Amino acid sequence: MSSRRVKASLYVSVDIEADGPIPGPYSMLSLGASVAGVQDAEGFTPADPTARTFYRELRPISEEFVPEALAVSGLDRDRLTREGLEPSLALARFGRWVGEVSDGAQPVMCGYPASYDWMFLYWYLIRFTGASPFGHSGCLDMKTLYAAKAGVPLRSVGKRTMPAELLPGRRHTHHALDDAVEQAELFVNLMAWPGAG
Repeated sequence: MSSRRVKASLYVSVDIEADGPIPGPYSMLSLGASVAGVQDAEGFTPADPTARTFYRELRPISEEFVPEALAVSGLDRDRLTREGLEPSLALARFGRWVGEVSDGAQPVMCGYPASYDWMFLYWYLIRFTGASPFGHSGCLDMKTLYAAKAGVPLRSVGKRTMPAELLPGRRHTHHALDDAVEQAELFVNLMAWPGAG
């Protein structure tokens, strides 16, 4: 493939906190994002994960919630009902931010694991803004990336099974921005890692 035909990908680490297992009946309560780096025909260039970030807390969209799921984030639904941003406004701002930081590159959401966060993010983007800056498939799962490079079954992957040098130096706090930054560090390490053997 000609290097002139390859459009760069901008990787955005995303973490969300929600009060249940699926969007719609349950709510996304916070959204954090961090630019992890850019990849073009020349290779991957990491970014400082604290330099370009996004964080918003959202108003719940329903009365339903799972107490155990809510407890993970430590967020207060009553406060968010009063003070949280309307989802349409929060997601519109997020879409604009992604456009600004992409600067002509194609944005790709990355997460660990991506499936839960992508499910909420994509549903909210389509439901409240009608479009996704990532398209319908611009999503990369870090667990899958590790499994492919390590040559191990996907379901065996966990941070405890990864080599210590891959793990980020930051704690996983269940604050969406903290965790997006932490995951961006993991992504940078995975991109630089040659793999098992």
